[in-house]
Amino acid sequence: MDIRKLQKLAVTALEDIKGTDIEVINTSKLTALFDRIIVASGSSNRQVNALARSVHDKIKEAGGEVYGMEGEESGEWVLVDLGDIVVHVMQPNIRAYYNLEELWQAKPVSRASLPAGDGAAKAKPTRTTRKKVGASATA
Repeated sequence: MDIRKLQKLAVTALEDIKGTDIEVINTSKLTALFDRIIVASGSSNRQVNALARSVHDKIKEAGGEVYGMEGEESGEWVLVDLGDIVVHVMQPNIRAYYNLEELWQAKPVSRASLPAGDGAAKAKPTRTTRKKVGASATA
């Protein structure tokens, strides 16, 4: 299934069950494992499970593949593996604690944000003195 169609189906399934704070993160340049992460919040164990089940059912109805679901027992964080997309449905306190959005949207430091100079940061090497221990110290 096309990634855009898969993404639209998953987001619609979350919206249908009143999922909140739905975010789609493009991870195609960060990992080869999947192309998108969708993170959504549910207000209770029951809603988190209902949101994940809604995603599962909508994808299956459209002929898509659901590779697995994890976390339904506790209902605090349920992961739905759609292959190219991984959907994380979480209660707000769990979501705030793990902060997946910040983790997956981390950007490397660019040269523009480095101190002025010749364009490259030249850190002075730091020397560490090691005290040799044992017989090899005298050799």
